[in-house]
Amino acid sequence: MDDTIATTTTAAAASAGTTYNNNRNKKKKNQTPEAKFHSDITLCSKNKDLRAAISLYESATSQRLNQSHFNTLLYLCSNSVTDPSLKPLALTYGFRIYDHMLSLHIRPNEASITSAARLAAAKGDGDYAFGLVKSMEIAPRLRTYDPALMCFCENLEAEKAYEVEEHMGKVGVSLEEPELAALLKVSSETGNGERVYGYLHKLRNVVRSVGDSTTAKAIEDWFCGEKAREVGEVNWELERVEKAVEKNGGGWHGLGWIGKGDWVVKRANVDSAGRCGGCGEQLACVDIDDAETERFAQSVAALALEREVKANFSEFQDWLEKHGDFQFIVDGANIGLYQQNFADGGFSVSQLDAVVKELYNWSGNKWPLVVLHNKRLRALLENPSQRKLVEEWMDNGILYTTPTGSNDDWYWMYAAVKVKSLLVTNDEMRDHIFELLGSSFFLKWKERHQVRYTFVKSNLKLQMPPPYSSVIQESKKGSWHLPVAGNSSDCDESLRTWLCITRPSACKGFDGAPVNAETSENGHCISNLDSRSPCKSESVTRGNGLHNSVQSFQSSDDKAVSLMGKRKERSPSPSQPSHTPN
Repeated sequence: MDDTIATTTTAAAASAGTTYNNNRNKKKKNQTPEAKFHSDITLCSKNKDLRAAISLYESATSQRLNQSHFNTLLYLCSNSVTDPSLKPLALTYGFRIYDHMLSLHIRPNEASITSAARLAAAKGDGDYAFGLVKSMEIAPRLRTYDPALMCFCENLEAEKAYEVEEHMGKVGVSLEEPELAALLKVSSETGNGERVYGYLHKLRNVVRSVGDSTTAKAIEDWFCGEKAREVGEVNWELERVEKAVEKNGGGWHGLGWIGKGDWVVKRANVDSAGRCGGCGEQLACVDIDDAETERFAQSVAALALEREVKANFSEFQDWLEKHGDFQFIVDGANIGLYQQNFADGGFSVSQLDAVVKELYNWSGNKWPLVVLHNKRLRALLENPSQRKLVEEWMDNGILYTTPTGSNDDWYWMYAAVKVKSLLVTNDEMRDHIFELLGSSFFLKWKERHQVRYTFVKSNLKLQMPPPYSSVIQESKKGSWHLPVAGNSSDCDESLRTWLCITRPSACKGFDGAPVNAETSENGHCISNLDSRSPCKSESVTRGNGLHNSVQSFQSSDDKAVSLMGKRKERSPSPSQPSHTPN
């Protein structure tokens, strides 16, 4: 019985398949000439069959061709120029097809122009390719500029390549690594050291590491060349260079080539503490520069003022301006609720207290600032077993509470950016509010300023920012360190290959000591944060929503509240164990 059913089912399926194929064949037979042409040209594109496409083009009438068909034909021609056997055919028909398109008054779009520009570049005519771009009535893209730019670079027409770059800048098209590598290479080969220096810094802004096959080789060729020996200044004011490095957030000065003479180019590894195995220099923790920091703080404040009660956030800004001497800002809710998703879980005061006391020890007896929503603080104060500890926090000026209806994320983010402190949170900051900030320097700031934590069997471990940044760096001695992409494991940065480029003559002009990022005793980078003066011992007035007592807090649900008593530089209670961070 089962075999009969199976046989019947198979026969039915076969019959259905035959019917389907017959219907398809009937549809094909009933196709109009235009529909058949479109179907055939699409198949040629899919199969990358230039010869068949040209045969179709030759047999087509002008009435049958539209912009889509011309674009398909141009695309096939421009893609075939890399095949020596097809290049002559592709060039001949490519330009013929483009001229035919124009003769029919079909306006080329960006795809049409890009294909035509690629054909021109393949013929070695960068001027024609660039002319096509400049004549566009629509916005060009990076791929539209590439043919002209790369053609000029390959032909060593450096000034024309710079003109293309300038035009890109005017219309807001940004260079990426392949274009920067080509411009650096043509600048190197034409002996323009000033341009090479500029493109190294543009690479530093665009990529974290350089590609091995093209970019790294172009850089090595420059520094090993004769012209590189001649560029640079011998007399440099060390103080001026150091100030520039500090202003820029570390990792570069941007003042020009330092020293004269030969460069030493090596490939080396960097150890886990950030010391280069090629030259012994300590790589820096690279932060966003002063101007970027200010723009970042203004962006956060502008968005917060749009979404928060303006008076509350403005009050917080004023308060932070007066009392913003904090090395650490703490996301209180994130720590208190860490791993509390179980039946009896709740806000863990002990976890938050452990973090607070460890940060106090870590920073040399300076209390952090804990940002906490007032509803959470109210609940803690209502719990007799927790009230005493919370009052101790208040007495030490640790807490700033955000008002009802507010999002405390804006407060701790703004504080961390504005006072250039470290932010203790496991929040990955992927929420929509952080997406609003953009990613131009947010990720760099986050890498440099975020402190993560874990609790393993109630033992706290802090994960400080890495002791160095795996990015392109220029030291105060004029040396360069460039990480090479694609040769390291995500879990072991010490396996990455770096280009180590130093100038012995420049190093002799300094005191001989490596460029050191400021580090804590266990090697973690703290940068210039430790240099801030100790917190002043003072009380905060009760006006403008700032409070220094439990009673004052309890009467102000809708205001941002700084719970600060007298700032006391005192040690944590002996009964509270300290934990050693990793």
